[in-house]
Amino acid sequence: MQTTKVLGIDPGLDRTGWAIIEGNANNLKIVECGLLSTPKEDTLAQRIEGIYTGISQIINRHNPDDIAMEELFFVRLQTTVYHTIQARGVIVLACKKSGKETYAYSPKKIKSILCGNGNADKKQMQQVVKIMLKLDKVLSPDDVADAAAIAITHLKLSPLKARMNVQKEFLEKVKKAKAEIKKVQ
Repeated sequence: MQTTKVLGIDPGLDRTGWAIIEGNANNLKIVECGLLSTPKEDTLAQRIEGIYTGISQIINRHNPDDIAMEELFFVRLQTTVYHTIQARGVIVLACKKSGKETYAYSPKKIKSILCGNGNADKKQMQQVVKIMLKLDKVLSPDDVADAAAIAITHLKLSPLKARMNVQKEFLEKVKKAKAEIKKVQ
């Protein structure tokens, strides 16, 4: 089975977790992971620029096949939402400029794919990530563990997405062929 390299990103203004996971749905390994932190005393523009530069450097260094990030879901403070939306926006821009395909998964989808339960707690998720990556200890901090979970989710779902794309392309060809037949008749 073909291996794929995925950059998983857990976006945030204060801390953006990232993880490069390589493999396929059944054989995974962590290549590198880390945390992009922005100083609270910097201006918003400086912090956003720091995230953009950091993500761009990671993409350039690792050249992932795909990039996956967490969809935004909030029940927290509005300032947290506001800052995270800005951080996520600049991350999306860095991904777009790299020319890489970018995917997004909801927290519930990630938990469901990895734990079999969309309401799994953070500790359960971290243990599943540790087991799947054959690690001695849980990834830390949470942002990095979440980024790894996002990348693993993408690797688990990508074979299905590939089959769906092949089916979609086939159906488009059938539709074009039918249109050509109608022209001839």
